[in-house]
Amino acid sequence: MGCSRAVSFMLYSRRLTALLLIEFLERLIGQAKRKLFWIVDNHPVHQAKAVQQWLEQHPDQIELFKLPKYSPEMNPVEYLNCDVKQGVHAKPPTRGLETLKQRLLSHLRKIQKLPERVKRYFKHPSIAYAAE
Repeated sequence: MGCSRAVSFMLYSRRLTALLLIEFLERLIGQAKRKLFWIVDNHPVHQAKAVQQWLEQHPDQIELFKLPKYSPEMNPVEYLNCDVKQGVHAKPPTRGLETLKQRLLSHLRKIQKLPERVKRYFKHPSIAYAAE
């Protein structure tokens, strides 16, 4: 997700690993028309050796910015996560994983078509820095 109002995502059902993250990053830079600036929290996979090595191999395509510890309010993706959770939980509870997956996809695709909605995330004072 970027302040350019673009939302990219990848659903996965297993634990997030360095290899899975690298797969996502490969997709991101493949779609990008310019250098990406990636804001990350302190999730261990962001610090993984394989991820760091991959980033070192792609300095012209992506640059990493680490947030201070325990500062989710500064992480733009947390605003997207909140939006998705509210959208998915606004409907009656689901009992099946496939139904949940379809709701997630539906809501994320809806957000992708609403760039002004994403732009509003970056108006929050805690993440306005990312829009500069």
